[in-house]
Amino acid sequence: MSRLPHSTPSAGGNAAGLSSGVARWLSLAAAPTFAAMAFLTAGGAPSDMICAMHGASMFGGMVPMYLLMSLFHAGPWLRLVAGAEGSARRG
Repeated sequence: MSRLPHSTPSAGGNAAGLSSGVARWLSLAAAPTFAAMAFLTAGGAPSDMICAMHGASMFGGMVPMYLLMSLFHAGPWLRLVAGAEGSARRG
């Protein structure tokens, strides 16, 4: 069996920092994306553009799902706001 090489702090430090920064920005992108999709679906955007069924109630399918997904992905935004609020109180 082969073992994966361990990265040294000088070689892997930048890559780890970059990947955690990308992951943080991606986690912040999820909630607004799902909120925008809910808004577009509720607003009557073309069905083929957003994968909705023709003739279905806008509150019976995709809109509630997008809103719930937006709420489930709101954690990073709440942590960001709580961190900013906490640093304002300390300073």
